[in-house]
Amino acid sequence: MLDDTATVPVDPPGGPRGLGLGEFRLDGGFWGGLQDTNTAATLRHCLDWMERLGWIANFDRVARSDTGGERPGWQFSDSEIYKLMEALAWEHGRTGEAWADEALTALTERVAAAQDDDGYLNTCYGHAGQADRYTDLSSGHELYCTGHLLQAAVARLRTVGEDKLVEVARRAADEVCRTFGPDGRDGICGHPEIEVGLAEFGRALREPRYTEQARLFIERRGRGTLRPVTLLDASYFQDDIPVREADAWRGHAVRALYLAAGAVDVAVDTRDTGLLDAVARQWGSSVERRTYLTGGMGSRHQDEGFGEDWELPPDRAYCETCAGIASNMVSWRLYLATGDVKYADLMERTFYNVIAASPSEDGKAFFYANPLHQRSAAAAMRPDDVNPRAEGGVRAPWFDVSCCPTNLARTLASWQAYAASVDGDQVTLLQYANGDMRIAVGGAALALRITTAYPKTGAIRIEVLAAPPGPVELRLRVPNWAEGATLTADSTTAAVEPGWAIVHAPLRPGATVVLDLPVAPRFTWPDDRIDAVRGCVAVERGPLVLCVESIDLPEGHVIESLRVDPAHPPRLEADGAVVRASSGPGLATSGLPYRSAMRPRAVVPETDLRLIPYHRWAGRGSTAMRVFLPVA
Repeated sequence: MLDDTATVPVDPPGGPRGLGLGEFRLDGGFWGGLQDTNTAATLRHCLDWMERLGWIANFDRVARSDTGGERPGWQFSDSEIYKLMEALAWEHGRTGEAWADEALTALTERVAAAQDDDGYLNTCYGHAGQADRYTDLSSGHELYCTGHLLQAAVARLRTVGEDKLVEVARRAADEVCRTFGPDGRDGICGHPEIEVGLAEFGRALREPRYTEQARLFIERRGRGTLRPVTLLDASYFQDDIPVREADAWRGHAVRALYLAAGAVDVAVDTRDTGLLDAVARQWGSSVERRTYLTGGMGSRHQDEGFGEDWELPPDRAYCETCAGIASNMVSWRLYLATGDVKYADLMERTFYNVIAASPSEDGKAFFYANPLHQRSAAAAMRPDDVNPRAEGGVRAPWFDVSCCPTNLARTLASWQAYAASVDGDQVTLLQYANGDMRIAVGGAALALRITTAYPKTGAIRIEVLAAPPGPVELRLRVPNWAEGATLTADSTTAAVEPGWAIVHAPLRPGATVVLDLPVAPRFTWPDDRIDAVRGCVAVERGPLVLCVESIDLPEGHVIESLRVDPAHPPRLEADGAVVRASSGPGLATSGLPYRSAMRPRAVVPETDLRLIPYHRWAGRGSTAMRVFLPVA
């Protein structure tokens, strides 16, 4: 491993930095458990499926000039191999896992063998029996795939140093710059990703040419230059409005968010405050009006995209897992650029209620879409089947379009990089997890042991194991929902408000700090402008959104007829909650599904209704589910 301070992604010059993978060792708990499952199961699962389906073998076919005939996978399947390579690089860098390094080295050899002499690298275009290079910028995804290759190379560069993968990526980036540079084609890719890939790669190598090419791609957007596709307008491709002029994210959610992440990187590295302000403005309006309670983004299935303001139907929520990951990519960059706590708050919400909701307990099946209401139990998936549909209400082992499993793998492999930031002598804890943190501050080590069962309980105990001789400011994030939090330091307990809690007591070996967050269940009411859930209420517990599953309903109750009694606050039960609820039997009629207000409706008497964390739904089998419950 090259450097314990290697961070994900590469941090901007000046200002705070994220943690290096070796600076925080998770030890069980919520995120340690998910990361261990990713290590033990998900990485191999992704590799096995892509080998089985022939997606990896596409590189072998190009290498031996055997590209005639049918090619397995979609035109963007190369990107899944690159995301897995990134995950393997972070995994090896974090753990020293020999298998991860061996698998990555073997994949690198196969990828490198398919690279053309001029650096072009793609298995779907540009070879015998295939369409020519860059002939379908709207839907071809060539530059999108290259962007993911560059991010994989950044992971390798930051954990091992320059090697064959980095050289392959450098040659591919050079080809892109020659083809699409100031004197080349005035084109863009229909799926943003090359922008953030080039920006990260340029920062990692300190190569301004790549940053400048990323800037060019960003500035070219919004001019309607991409060829339209049936039923999809220019917003789907992020080509309808220039990035600087947009007030909110629209169109395909993942594309919008990958573009925003790249724009923040370019803005920071070129000191372009106007571009940075534009993305911050879009984040603000989109989070306020176009984001689900879970942190999920994307309310339309047709284009996997954002809806209009307040268009947030729970049963039609798309909330792609990849969009949750991309949302955190943007929020992380905005936090590093501005230091605003609100970005870390949204990251926590998204981590627990979108990203953690995707994988099954064994790490071998995944949600692609994350609705907030499943009206009926879905058909079970066979463990050896490819699911042709992204939605469905059950986790699937693989998808026809399988972008989410590999995206999840790279995110979990590098999770602790987002847990804290360091800025000079200021250390800020952003996400809470059990483990040991060791950070260089002022040329000396600050070692912290964090002990917590969060989010099941709200106590976060921080023990100082080693401290530098000079002053260190320790800041702790108090989430925006945590009214009534307390901080205990130097035997003194004080109330702290949402935002930043600063530890004023000296950090010396043996000192202990305890942040206590209130994680009792609470009602959460939607904005009245969200028509789809007006008159409903949700229940949250700490950072967790809760839901009810039909499998837990008492006899006589049906999930579509539940009515919650708001006069009885939710009660704590295990890691979920209990509320009082009644249920009507529905309308037994052959007419329209409406009733006269003059005809009272029979109601099943109130009973206790159990809610569980949303991220665990469908873990006990296929079931109906809902987050927002009508009020009696």
